[in-house]
Amino acid sequence: MRKHPFHLVDPSPWPIFASFAALLSTTGGVMYMHAYAGGSFVLFFGQIALFYVMYVWWRDIVRESTYQGHHTTPVQTGLRYGVLIFILSEVMLFFALFWAFFHSSLAPTVEIGAVWPPKGIQVLNPWEIPFLNTIILLTSGASVTWAHHAILAGNRQQGVIALTVTVVLALIFTGFQAYEYLEAPFTISDGIYGSTFFLATGFHGFHVIIGTIFLAVCLARLYLYHFSKIHHFGFEAAAWYWHMVDVVWLFLFVCIYYWGGA
Repeated sequence: MRKHPFHLVDPSPWPIFASFAALLSTTGGVMYMHAYAGGSFVLFFGQIALFYVMYVWWRDIVRESTYQGHHTTPVQTGLRYGVLIFILSEVMLFFALFWAFFHSSLAPTVEIGAVWPPKGIQVLNPWEIPFLNTIILLTSGASVTWAHHAILAGNRQQGVIALTVTVVLALIFTGFQAYEYLEAPFTISDGIYGSTFFLATGFHGFHVIIGTIFLAVCLARLYLYHFSKIHHFGFEAAAWYWHMVDVVWLFLFVCIYYWGGA
């Protein structure tokens, strides 16, 4: 019988399986981009293996937390530090993307006409879809906070409603961004403006999709009575991640859509 509150993880096949899946994905990606025979198959198989290991590994973590009682208070504290460090690494990623944008826009070179936006680029109107998406994302941030307070109050029904609203708003945001990409008068290959615009907004869109899946899983777990007033860190992590996505979007809207297109 153990005499400490920490979780000693059981032997698991998933770390080595995840490494193998990641190796297949990167190898297949390189093969595909260099037109090697079978590259698309290797990439596809690697991606399927990666998604599978993500599912089974997180499934085991949910079981450890919900059914086996391994996530004690000290364990949850460690998980909180881990998620905060992960979010900090995401902030650093977007810092690099903003750095690239401001490096190019604050002192535009003669190769692009010494002006920003570069000559010939027809920028998007920030007060149309971008502003609508800002309202949608900020509203989703409010609804996920509503869900958090409902869980803390023990009101599961309100929590389910609020989290459903959040997921629906996230899907609407992604739909509008996809429409914006389809209708944009420039592409990622249109010089430095297209590259920085689509890299920054595209990575944010990818994070929105990941956050939507995260919140949808939390919605299913809340519906299945996995969360309580004092034990709901899985949801807290998703809410922190979603608020990070909200804040990054505000910087994207102000810097890239509004200032960068002025």
